Amino acid sequence: MSEVDLAIVGGGLVGASLAIALRPTGLRVALVEGVAPDASLQPSFDDRTTALGNGTRRTFEALGLWQAIAPHAAPIRAIHVSDAGRFGFARLEAGAEGIEAFGYVVTNRALGAVLRAALADLPALDLRMPARVERVEIGAERVELHLAGAADPLRARLVVAADGAHSLVRQSAGLPAAVEDYGQVAIVAHVAAARRSDGTAYERFTPTGPLAVLPLHDGHFGIVWTLEPADAERVMALPDAEYLAELQQCFGWRVGRLLRVGRRNAYPLRLTRAGQVAGARSVLVGNAAQALHPVAGQGFNLGLRDVATLAELLAERAGKPGFDAGAPELLAAFAARRTADRDGVTRFTDGLVKLFGDGRPGVGAARDLGLLLFDLSPTAKAALSRLSWGFAGRTPRLARGLALVP
Repeated sequence: MSEVDLAIVGGGLVGASLAIALRPTGLRVALVEGVAPDASLQPSFDDRTTALGNGTRRTFEALGLWQAIAPHAAPIRAIHVSDAGRFGFARLEAGAEGIEAFGYVVTNRALGAVLRAALADLPALDLRMPARVERVEIGAERVELHLAGAADPLRARLVVAADGAHSLVRQSAGLPAAVEDYGQVAIVAHVAAARRSDGTAYERFTPTGPLAVLPLHDGHFGIVWTLEPADAERVMALPDAEYLAELQQCFGWRVGRLLRVGRRNAYPLRLTRAGQVAGARSVLVGNAAQALHPVAGQGFNLGLRDVATLAELLAERAGKPGFDAGAPELLAAFAARRTADRDGVTRFTDGLVKLFGDGRPGVGAARDLGLLLFDLSPTAKAALSRLSWGFAGRTPRLARGLALVP
């Protein structure tokens, strides 16, 4: 197609989910992604782990994808939070909150494989993979996407930026983003231990940053170890045995002896947040709108609620006389619906990083007292267990497990 209702730039987890969600709307949709469909090195589909909240599970159920995801997903039935070298800790049990699990841990590789298979089953989708956007021109009536090697541009009434924290579309739309470097690097790996995972997720706050030990479906653990850049470089260079020894010393013996580690990857951590998520015939979703620290595992869940909200607004209007996917009223409604949720989750995540990274005298003791009080408060635990449904605002239909089109 030379002209579509909307073009999604970026075929990672969020962009692919949006293309799938729009299937029942009948809209003409193009998805532009720089990596070929059968590529094994899609950067979004790597061995990093993603925590899927219960709202995200409901969304994938509504899209008909959860049955394929579930065999690769490990339920989080308990959460243990501790402050390294101090007395503060807190424990949460899903059963005590009346839910099966707080969420589910799945590797991006497994999740990406399910999404790619679903994209291949969308015959009406204009799937341009591999294709690279070189230039975006936004006009009053349409957007023109100039693709490398293509003679003619792809024209769309709306362009959706799902192209990550360094979004070309966001820059072309003139939507500035604030970037804060946390001065931390996350080292991600899979580890086998003497004891298989039992559904407990561990979050241990250390002086260099949080250390997450997450259950995987095969009984192993996903490790997200946050370190200062120089220390991260040193740890990345360690032989496996020395890496495991240092990790054991930092984490302790809660899962027994750490036995083996797979491939390690390092990712610098920054908070990137666009000042607004909608512009002229353009809208931002996922990391293009907000790229968060992984400490609370909320980044993808927040991005998928972007997807569910945008898809719902488009579905409500599609097929009506004069429908325009890039209409200012529609984009203003999207921005309004997403404000409370994205502001709340961003403040919560950023606040956790800074609270547990504050080394001023007295802050640690106050922080640990707060953890102990939280551990004793059923009300606080119940509130945290609802975080995966969204921080505030209207919950979209898909996140409630309902069909996009009634």
